[in-house]
Amino acid sequence: MNSQALDEFEGLVAKFTELLIGDPTPENIEKIKVWALYSHIHKTMPALTGHWNGLHPEMKAGVRELFEEVRSLNQKLKAENQKLEQQTQPDQANGQES
Repeated sequence: MNSQALDEFEGLVAKFTELLIGDPTPENIEKIKVWALYSHIHKTMPALTGHWNGLHPEMKAGVRELFEEVRSLNQKLKAENQKLEQQTQPDQANGQES
């Protein structure tokens, strides 16, 4: 992959991070890369992740914490978006825009 393609892919991952958890910091982008890759491996080759988890139980706990953090941040972002949506709906019903 050339450097332009890698840069564009990094932009895609940054946007995905923003849409998923709302904060595309470099640290969060790396967390989402690990989360997404582990999730994909676990879904496509569960025996591999099971074997790896058996060899690295301390890492299994870290991955679980990461999954819980991503889920929590995603739920928080969804709640914030719903709140904003509810605040704008009464204005739109009256023909006003925010």
